[in-house]
Amino acid sequence: MNRHDHWIDGHRSAPSSGQYLPTYDPMTAQPWAEVARGNTDDINMAVDAALRAFPAWRDAGPSRRAEVLWRLGELIADNADELGGLEARDAGKVIREVRGQQLSLKSWYRYYATLAHHQEGRQIPQDRQSITAYTSREPYGVIGVIPAFNSPMLLGAMGLAPALAAGNTVVVKAPEVNSLSLLRLGELAKEAGLPDGCLNIVVGYGHEAGDALVGHEDVRKIFFTGGPESAKAVTARAAGGLKPTLLELGGKSANIFFDDVNLDKVLNGVIAGIFAAAGQTCVAGSRLLAHESIADQLVELVAKRAQSIRIGNPTSDDTEMGPISQEKILSGVRSRVDEAVVQGAEIIAGGPQADVPGEGWFYAPTVLNNVTNSMDVAQNELFGPVLSVIRFSDEDEAIAIANDSPFGLAAGVWTQNVNVAHRVAKRLDAGTVWINMYRALHFATPFGGSKLSGYGRENGMDGFAEVTKPKAIWIESSDEAVGDPFVLR
Repeated sequence: MNRHDHWIDGHRSAPSSGQYLPTYDPMTAQPWAEVARGNTDDINMAVDAALRAFPAWRDAGPSRRAEVLWRLGELIADNADELGGLEARDAGKVIREVRGQQLSLKSWYRYYATLAHHQEGRQIPQDRQSITAYTSREPYGVIGVIPAFNSPMLLGAMGLAPALAAGNTVVVKAPEVNSLSLLRLGELAKEAGLPDGCLNIVVGYGHEAGDALVGHEDVRKIFFTGGPESAKAVTARAAGGLKPTLLELGGKSANIFFDDVNLDKVLNGVIAGIFAAAGQTCVAGSRLLAHESIADQLVELVAKRAQSIRIGNPTSDDTEMGPISQEKILSGVRSRVDEAVVQGAEIIAGGPQADVPGEGWFYAPTVLNNVTNSMDVAQNELFGPVLSVIRFSDEDEAIAIANDSPFGLAAGVWTQNVNVAHRVAKRLDAGTVWINMYRALHFATPFGGSKLSGYGRENGMDGFAEVTKPKAIWIESSDEAVGDPFVLR
């Protein structure tokens, strides 16, 4: 099997321990490559390289930084087939989606290249005319980025692209699952003209390489994407160095359908919300909230469509849903569905008895009827293709059910009544609300959550603000003697 090393200081770097980890093809459940197992020594080398590169990259100026990022976006798009193929095989996501993600990243990097010229401060009026006060926004220095395994290139870009645009340097702790596309990114960044040391990528376990990155005294801020339990460990570690974190975590999002919708036209909104990416997305609309007057008919349509989803090889353009990325996640999905049935849910599509390809970590698209919001399956993120159907009778009940969750990442609202749409969107406790659509992201639109879904915002001007810190500068232009030194001015 091919071995893949870290990317440190502009070149491939073998793990200091000499140890490698197998990376599995979820289609076959067999290892197909090996990746470096990073530890504290590897992180130290990466951070040292980033620290050395920081002054020159900060001082390179916005035009030079924009030029590099613009070129990097073009190179990612030029290599979309290769990058998409790596993620499809390494994580089981269908090629039609991951190839599209790589192509879209051209726009993401171009957007942040443009923002490099908008790292602006402001002048603040003062009562004393002899005083001028203004702010400048400055990069932190070395920023640590820890993306999740399900879309490492896209999720990684949401942190590292604005960080580089603002003049920071970056160390990425790539996931031990699905890291090969990020390692290829290091080579593309060098080809784009990014100086050595500005982008470093270390693969490894969270409790080893990740912990070392978060705890390193020279790393000034952490961007983390993952689950709430891991995030608690990350924030506790970061607190030891009093460093800020940005957390984009999981969800148990409600996809709400009111009684005035055209069922045939909105069916794909349900399917996209939960069965795209085999449910392995933080914004999965895993709770279908259906008005009681349309619930039976909608559920029948959803179940029929779920049973017709083409399951198979994720690298084939014909496949609609691939396998689950990891055996441990598959095991969790199985146990949660079994538990839901014991608690009173009814499997009307999919489930453990459904036919799936004989090899690999597959689980059929599953629809659970008669779910109540108090059931564990409605409160816990499964990260798999399992839809929980919950009925509601009116607008207030729908909002109450949707907000009765430890998560607050996203929600969907489907209605032809614009007044209902605005009222419900305003009252939902979610960082993103889609109306008559679902599962959309955009480089200029902020993204993030509340409660156990994290805090801080990525993308857009809000995301760009996260990679810089304001500095206040005061100037006294009067020739008069300084006043009373014992009184605050």
